[in-house]
Amino acid sequence: MIPQIYLRKGKEESLLRRHPWIFSGAIDHIKAEEESDFAEGALVEVYTRQGEFMALGHYQVGSIAVRVLTFEREAIDQAWWNLRIAVAYDVRRTLDLTDNPATTCYRLVHGEGDSLPGLVVDIYGPVAVIQCHSAGMYHARMQIAEALRTVYGARLTAIYDKSSQTLPFKAALGAVDGYLWGTSDHASHIVLENGERFCVNWEKGQKTGFFLDQRENRQLVKRYAKGRTVLNTFCYTGGFSVYALSGGAGEVCSVDSSERAVALATENMQLNFGDNAAHSEVAADAVDYLKDIGDKYDLIILDPPAFAKHHKVLGNAMQGYKRLNARALSQIRPGGILFTFSCSQAVTKELFRTTVFSAAAIAGRKVRILHQLTQPADHPINIYHPEGEYLKGLVLYVE
Repeated sequence: MIPQIYLRKGKEESLLRRHPWIFSGAIDHIKAEEESDFAEGALVEVYTRQGEFMALGHYQVGSIAVRVLTFEREAIDQAWWNLRIAVAYDVRRTLDLTDNPATTCYRLVHGEGDSLPGLVVDIYGPVAVIQCHSAGMYHARMQIAEALRTVYGARLTAIYDKSSQTLPFKAALGAVDGYLWGTSDHASHIVLENGERFCVNWEKGQKTGFFLDQRENRQLVKRYAKGRTVLNTFCYTGGFSVYALSGGAGEVCSVDSSERAVALATENMQLNFGDNAAHSEVAADAVDYLKDIGDKYDLIILDPPAFAKHHKVLGNAMQGYKRLNARALSQIRPGGILFTFSCSQAVTKELFRTTVFSAAAIAGRKVRILHQLTQPADHPINIYHPEGEYLKGLVLYVE
């Protein structure tokens, strides 16, 4: 018997709107033959207080108690997984990503955006990298791997599971990163993004190895970079730096607090432009570096890590964004372009825009919004789950 979760009266409203999360406070009681049947990651059925079936999903200890897989009464078997991965693949085929010789890396599964909450799958050439953010998805990882093999066939040579750092700590699953199928030489591999080349090591790099969600925004930097002196802060592996120089920037400086990151940025610049690229790197805290840059730069990129991973720290995070943007806006050359981002899910695009507005007022500069940016289409947003719109960006012209 699949455990049955019964909701408190009136708490089914969000499910009627097809929102894929059920919070712990909405649960009235649980029916199960054994207590172990609804351990973390278990598949559960969800019912209204009156006993009407609502959904099937993965149970999890914490604020979000159930992540919904389907609103239909259906078997979650291998055929189900095959279909979900096939649909996700078809979306990327529609986006011209699955057979594009100029772009060999993309996101195949983006959690709730692909009706697979708790799962991320990124493609790097012939390798798929899985990250599970829920115990339920981790338990299903072999079925997910089999579905990937079914959909991709011989085009896939390896499937790597990189879930050890993304799973809920309290689940105590003892996850160890490794290959679910196939193998690799454990080295970095070259992938293409809009024709630019990048070294990616999915075993050792951050996230799944590369930040795929800035692909289209990097292309926009390329459009604006010609003849400009560019500062790329929080550069990680230098994605924006490569695009800037490819777009004709006169000089590019990459800044990151991690010495390994700036070394990777330099490696990617050399990969694309050789040893004599007009590029410098600085291993320093970006916020500190921005204290006194003068008016050297006329294109600045601010792409920090998430300042607010939870609403509890939102106030401090917004002060951080304000201070960071004020420093850049106060020192960028007249006629300069500022690309500024927040990847904090807890920060709405309205709040981010208001904070950047405050930073502009502090800097005392005339500022125009040229573009309002978001994540690319291979990081889709489920229309019933607006929380999935996590990446916000503004492109500003500063007089």
